[in-house]
Amino acid sequence: MRLSRLFGKTVRQVPTEAESISHQLLLRAGMILQETTGVYIYLPLGWRVFEKIAMVIRQEMDRIGGQELMLPVLQPFDLWERSGRHVSFSSSLFTVTDRRERKLVLGPTHEEVITELVHRCIQSYRDLPLLLYQVQTKFRDEPRPRGGLIRVREFAMKDMYSFDADEAGLAKSYEIVSQAYKVIYTRLGLPVRMVEADSGAIGGKDSHEFMVIADNGEDDIISCPACGYSANAEKAQSAKVDEGGGLPLPLEEIATPGKRMIQEVASFLDIPASRILKVVFYSADGEFTLVVIRGDLEVNDTKLRNMLKCSELRLATESEVKDAGMINGFASPLNVRNVKVVADDSITLGSNFVAGANKEGFHFRNVNYPRDFHVDVMGDVTLTKAGHTCPMCGDELIAYRGIEVGHVFKLGTFLSDKFDASFLDRDGVSRPLVMGCYGMGLGRLLAAIVEQSHDDKGIIWPALVAPYQVYLCPLYGSDPKVASLAEEIYGELQAQGIEVLFDDRKESPGIKFNDADLLGIPLRLTLSPRTVKNDSIEAKWRWEKQFQMLPLENLAYSVVQLFQNI
Repeated sequence: MRLSRLFGKTVRQVPTEAESISHQLLLRAGMILQETTGVYIYLPLGWRVFEKIAMVIRQEMDRIGGQELMLPVLQPFDLWERSGRHVSFSSSLFTVTDRRERKLVLGPTHEEVITELVHRCIQSYRDLPLLLYQVQTKFRDEPRPRGGLIRVREFAMKDMYSFDADEAGLAKSYEIVSQAYKVIYTRLGLPVRMVEADSGAIGGKDSHEFMVIADNGEDDIISCPACGYSANAEKAQSAKVDEGGGLPLPLEEIATPGKRMIQEVASFLDIPASRILKVVFYSADGEFTLVVIRGDLEVNDTKLRNMLKCSELRLATESEVKDAGMINGFASPLNVRNVKVVADDSITLGSNFVAGANKEGFHFRNVNYPRDFHVDVMGDVTLTKAGHTCPMCGDELIAYRGIEVGHVFKLGTFLSDKFDASFLDRDGVSRPLVMGCYGMGLGRLLAAIVEQSHDDKGIIWPALVAPYQVYLCPLYGSDPKVASLAEEIYGELQAQGIEVLFDDRKESPGIKFNDADLLGIPLRLTLSPRTVKNDSIEAKWRWEKQFQMLPLENLAYSVVQLFQNI
């Protein structure tokens, strides 16, 4: 491709709307353009990278026995009603109505469609195990698109679905696909960590995310450097310390004038925050809910939503708190009526806590569960943070940021049960298919590669997915031989199957070198009057400072050898 003819131009200034490094560089390099919020156009250079990433994914999915198909974007809404996931996906679903007034969904994922399809096509255990996958466009009405291609509303995803006869088969499929994912990331030059994750709206039992470490990543990852425990902050657990406190003492009301905040109460009473029971008010699917947790901890909204099995969870408003008869800063679960009470299990690790007296300016001392108050639901709703104790080995946890580049789920039978997706086992007994699903966003991968592989000059593409292998950069000057030789070299390289971006523009060396660095093509070949005199050309890898001289004779062979040796 001649650069003078390439559709899409480089930009010198950093676009004001771009926050992440990948967003900035992909826009500046003329690889993507924003169409509207959360929707992007892939320009020719960006699309070449996208297609090469897709090729790597397809190779590895085929290698483990996956069969590619194509499922429809438009899905009947009643499929989502049958699964019940129209509630969990809620407002993120894009819906349309056709001319016959039938409601349709622009697919955010394809579990419903694939389950209904397999229900129609699978009859016997002899058809199992089965791996089906596609590369398809998805639609989710994200409330806060950000980071360019990292969080968008229209995106391409490889999603694979496994079907097995039992849980042991699912475990095997899950491991096979997870290992294939690791191979893909290695080939793409992406160091990843596999961490425990929340299944979210997809559902199912266990799930894991593959995370690329990045300072501006969208997710918090909690990890133990001692034993290797890792989990998304939405899922992470910690070992909670028993605060002690001795035998339960009589309840005592004490004055705490104007002391509403946990630290204010702790300082006033000269006790640690862990000796106080904190109350947080929520609305869970419209139901006013009181959550009790130790004062040194915070509530994890994702864990709470999963515990309550609600689709909409938010902090209660001041008016909702007032209507429930509660007083912010002095509330507690003691003596409450007609209010759902949820408690973190930390309240059982200690005794004689301080809690609000449900009266302005007063708290109770020596509050104990279950003697003094009732709880409707109890479990772990703690937001795990750096500095907390590892639940596996007891060492101190650390935190870092990451970009999710893959998510795998053990769905089990909850969808196959709803769609009657079953098979006849060896004994002729009908049993539900045991399912897994495995997602990988291609745009996220593209962005993550840039986040991991760049410098202050631009992108540094891994050779496997670079839009072109070679950036041919003639510096024309006053020697007419440079132009004719550049044309010959361009033809020679292409004849050997080498992908070349030929900078045939009559621009200064500075502009050409800056564009070469910004675009991140792996190998730059620079032809100048000086190199022509020596029957040579300058070769420089994008990721190295030094260059080497290659003879013009048999240049294509030399270039092929260079790529074979990296």
